[in-house]
Amino acid sequence: MRAPISKVRRERGSGVLNTLREMAISYQLKPGEKLSEIELAQRLGVSRTPVREALTRLVNDGFLQPSSRGFIRRPLDVQETLELYETRVAIEAACLGMAIARATDEEIAEAMAYLEQSQAVPADTPVERLVELDEGFHLRIADMARNAELRRILLNLNERIRFIRWIDMEKVGRDSTQREHQAILQALKARDAAASERVLREHIGLRRDQIVEAITRGLARIYLAEEGRGVGAA
Repeated sequence: MRAPISKVRRERGSGVLNTLREMAISYQLKPGEKLSEIELAQRLGVSRTPVREALTRLVNDGFLQPSSRGFIRRPLDVQETLELYETRVAIEAACLGMAIARATDEEIAEAMAYLEQSQAVPADTPVERLVELDEGFHLRIADMARNAELRRILLNLNERIRFIRWIDMEKVGRDSTQREHQAILQALKARDAAASERVLREHIGLRRDQIVEAITRGLARIYLAEEGRGVGAA
């Protein structure tokens, strides 16, 4: 039996959205780049309608901005990135405070087991996977907060700063990150709100100079990768 046409369209539209979202997150859509619905549709092998719908959604999600003739990828902006990190600190601090009041001992134990498993990941693990594991840790705290709206906001923030986090993780490494995760969980287990928030804020905040450095390195990565593809194609 064939799937209803409406279901097929929804699935195709979801696939286009996910593909374009990943392209935006990884800056395959370069900062300030004007996007052509026609070119993207041809590239993805779909009609313009799901592309247009996906681009509109990505505007709402903060990845793109409208222009006079369509859409452009939002630039890597220092002030905007700083505000995203400040928002992340506020959201995660709220989640942690709720988790202290609402989390069960079993949930905290599960988070500790997750942390132990992530600590066992080999040192040469790609940075994208390391950031994924880090996000998984913080989402477990959001789950313990039992607030779906805060979790939804955190998911969006994670996507919007993921590229910067890839760049930053390469410099910071994972040893200090794992120690800070352990300290957060110990404070959560002790139901120590002051200690847990202090460690959390030290762990996830980035100063302006750190953001400037990460963006500078990120831009170099984006455009050097583009030059590399050009050389390879020659």
